[in-house]
This record gives sequence, C-alpha cells and structure tokens, in this order.
Amino acid sequence: MNSNILLRNNVKIRGRGTRPMIFAPGFGCDQNVWQSVAKDFEDEYHIILFDYVGSGNSDIQAYNVERYSTLDGYAQDVLDVCSALDLKDAIFVGHSVGCVIGMLASIKHPEYFSKLVLVGPSPCYLNLPNDYYGGFEKEQLLGLIDMMDKNYIGWATAFAGTVMSNPDRPELKRDLENRFCSTDPIIARQFAEVTFFADNRKDLAKVKVPSLILQCSKDVIAPSAVGEYIHKHLPDSTLKMMKATGHCPHMSHPEETIFLIRQFLDEIPINDL
Repeated sequence: MNSNILLRNNVKIRGRGTRPMIFAPGFGCDQNVWQSVAKDFEDEYHIILFDYVGSGNSDIQAYNVERYSTLDGYAQDVLDVCSALDLKDAIFVGHSVGCVIGMLASIKHPEYFSKLVLVGPSPCYLNLPNDYYGGFEKEQLLGLIDMMDKNYIGWATAFAGTVMSNPDRPELKRDLENRFCSTDPIIARQFAEVTFFADNRKDLAKVKVPSLILQCSKDVIAPSAVGEYIHKHLPDSTLKMMKATGHCPHMSHPEETIFLIRQFLDEIPINDL
C-alpha cells in the first residue's frame, strides 16, 4: 500500500537531514517548480517532493472524480504520503492552493506537522458581498473555466502571464505555460473549478500549527488584502510582505523565498505586518 501511494503521487525523497520538509506545488504545477528552493535545504532536511494526481509524473489512472471534487481529496493525499513515510513534525511548504491543502491536512492530523510556510495563499478567490475581497468576480472565474474548455492552450498562455506577472522575464512565463500544458486538460479543468470556487475561510481558525504567510507584491491571484485577511484569522501566524512580484516567488525570486523561510525556521524574528 505504501509503495502504491508513493507511486501514485510520484514522491521523491532527497536530502541529508532527518527533519522532514514537504513541498507542495500550486495549481497546474508539478514538484519541479520547487527545485531552486528545495535544493537549498537538502543539507539539513529530509526533503519530500510530490505531484498531485493528474500532474507531473503521478499515476493518472489513480484519478477519481469524486475524490478530487473538493480540496479535501488532495489534503488526504498529503496525509497518505505522511502516513506512508511515517512522518512526524514535518515542515510543510505550500504554494497557492497547495497552502490550503496543507492547512486542511494539518487540521485533520496536526501531529504530522510542526510548521506551515504558506506562499501566496488564498482561502477564497471570490469577491463576496460580506466585505471579503478575494480578487475575482464570479463572472471572471466562470470565464476562465469556459476558456479552459474551449481553448486550453490559449488559456495556458494567457493565465501563465497573469500568474507569473514578471513581463521583463518572459522565460518564466514560458516555463509556467509549459507546466500548464503538460497537465491533463480535463483534470486541470476540474482542479481549477475546485480551487477557484472553494471557500475555506472558516477553516483558518482551526489551524493550530505555527504559520508563515509570504505575500507577494502586485499579486493578481492572491492580492495583499487576502494575505492580511488570512493573518487576521489564522492563529499563530506571521505575515511577511515580499519584494517579489507576481504569484510564484519560488520560481521568480527563489533567493528571497529561501531567506524568509530560513528566518522562520530558525525562529529569527520577522517584522510582522
């Protein structure tokens, strides 16, 4: 069973340390987006990388529409990996929707986790009438899903530019676009719907693991108001506004990302916002 789980999620283990450190990608990406960051921690940590089912080199035959109809299915995959590897007190580093997946996993089994690093998190992407600003109107997200249905390659090109938001570095946009295009379009479409229409705001108060929120500048996907909202409602959290722009600092600004993660792990005081 353990080997099946590791194959299902294409789990890769590296590093020379003993303390586990799990890296979770965001929507439409595989574990390779963490390469620049994860390798910096290999001397001190036991690095665990994985792919969501339907992304990267995961077992696409393991995809189940019902299981992955909510983010809880993806969180269960993380817990399955933790159980298969007999992990305890792991550091979880997640990007975008991977942050919420990690939070949900920590709520169910907090013993697996000691700290959460949340890079560009958002508990809800919708603007809602009760004064919550998630960044998107419902019509915008419906349009995004519709474009995925009608022209997946065109969607990948446009969305990669929006997500990366570093126009002076076109190679980053191409990298992200290629990652989107390597994901099964049908699975990506369902994952997008699950991601962008989820509302996990009520789950924030249930998280008991100390957390670092890394909020990028000029992030269209998870605006600064979202980071501030999470910090306000997430117990034992620290919010750090990054100099990095866009939504993928682990790809565009790995040095700053590494520095801030190390500060948090080494328990060096960070100027909380």
